[in-house]
Amino acid sequence: MSPSRYTYLGPEGTFTEAALRTLPEAATRELIPMVSVPATLDAVRSGEAAAALVPIENSVEGGVTATLDELATGGPLMIYREVLLPIAFALLVRPGVKLSDIKTVTGHPVAQPQVRKWLAKHLPHAVWESAASNADGARLVQEGRYDAAFAGEFAAATYGLEPLVSDIHDAQNAQTRFVLVGRPARPAARTGADKTSVVIWLGDDHPGALLELLQEYAARGVNMMRIESRPTGEGIGRYCFSVDCEGHITDRRVAEALMGLKRICPKVRFLGSYPRAGVDPSDVGELRHGTSDADFVVAAEWLARCQDGRA
Repeated sequence: MSPSRYTYLGPEGTFTEAALRTLPEAATRELIPMVSVPATLDAVRSGEAAAALVPIENSVEGGVTATLDELATGGPLMIYREVLLPIAFALLVRPGVKLSDIKTVTGHPVAQPQVRKWLAKHLPHAVWESAASNADGARLVQEGRYDAAFAGEFAAATYGLEPLVSDIHDAQNAQTRFVLVGRPARPAARTGADKTSVVIWLGDDHPGALLELLQEYAARGVNMMRIESRPTGEGIGRYCFSVDCEGHITDRRVAEALMGLKRICPKVRFLGSYPRAGVDPSDVGELRHGTSDADFVVAAEWLARCQDGRA
């Protein structure tokens, strides 16, 4: 394995690269762009890279399905960190191109819902075609295959383009969440402001199956932050669930919730416990009564006394 190499969803000039460069260690790593999410993560699986940064969730469009599916079905990997990046697009064109000249536009599929209203208002007749990434869309514009691309303004210089319009977004405060992924290992120590991610498969489709899954979290006072269903590929109606919750795997409430899930589900894949981006541990409120580690210890001691006839 090359400990000095990180991969990311490329090519150069993507929002993923911009997010990766916000990490302090990026300044001392060789950053390698890859053509797709699977290729980015496979470089870690094969040992070609120590870690990879990929997009996993957008505040407008939701989950990035390529990443969710690859983490669920590919060789085991683990999330070690998350990065939140504000997202605003620029309309990049070759020098001299005017708005009235634009007949075709391109960008990543996740970008389209974030600029749909702007497109309808300013370029109602332009034809949209998706690109592998926003930066790849910029490259295609550079090659003359499209008239304009929606990408980060920082990509303009890389591809010899100009930002015809800047700061385009249908939703204010749009963000994309990225995750730094490596090979499975012991999770970092808890910080007090952590997140735990898993993928859960249901054993069979029956009334209350999803409720049973949710109750493993609720009964222990664990707050679920995100849940998304994804098809397993085994037939219509067969799903797995990608779940983020508050807390660390070493927190008793989280550990017992995961053990409960393992008891009732045929498969649970642990994706990591890691610090929540942008959250200071001092800002995290107190846990509800009965959900702290101390509360679990008191309950366990009481049970032991009952079993020993000392209650």
